[in-house]
Amino acid sequence: MNDDALCIYCQHTLYHLSDGMVKCSVCKKKYSPSRIHQIKNIIHMFCSDENALSASKSLDLSYITVANYYQKLRALCAEYCEAQYQLNRTSDVQYEEYLYIEKSKRHNKTAIFDSHNFLTFAYGHKVYTLLMPSLGIFKQQFLADNLEEVYYKEFSKFMRTSKIIKISEYDNVIVQFWHYFEQFITTFKGVSSEHFPYYLKEAEFKFNTPIEKRSTILETLYFRPSDSGI
Repeated sequence: MNDDALCIYCQHTLYHLSDGMVKCSVCKKKYSPSRIHQIKNIIHMFCSDENALSASKSLDLSYITVANYYQKLRALCAEYCEAQYQLNRTSDVQYEEYLYIEKSKRHNKTAIFDSHNFLTFAYGHKVYTLLMPSLGIFKQQFLADNLEEVYYKEFSKFMRTSKIIKISEYDNVIVQFWHYFEQFITTFKGVSSEHFPYYLKEAEFKFNTPIEKRSTILETLYFRPSDSGI
């Protein structure tokens, strides 16, 4: 049977209504098939690494509309990554700490307070990331007391000598992810601290998941029965 003849949420028979909408015979959800097609196209663009601006032009949609969908998809990526790690992690887990600062800020000592510090765990051939607390809450106080130089030196020393580390070999999946993440994040023109965790999880999801499987996973999550609809 054609997938379009089945409910996107519960896979039961659909009734076609006179206004072009469809309604499920079981879960009673009512929706527009063209809207479903549109969302699937957005998911495909997201999974193919098309940015929101490019996708909005290709799909003839507003940038805000696509950007909002992209943010929802990043939240689903985070949810999926968490579930996969809890399901598949083993006792043989490697991990390393990573400090990310935007390239344009790396020669500015006060930018240490704007850095993103996260742990990267490796389980099998996949990674899991855990964002650490931000240093931003201390920034104004240290700047006001003219202690940024002292703090920068001490923090740099700490990062050299006291890193949390458990890696059996240098060129492993963790290092591969860091290289991938650096290339991934620079395609965006600045990411706010508020949204950074979601971009980090998007990178984790895409690194762990072959491109041909990404859309299927996100469509399944987006259109699951518990979803409130479109």
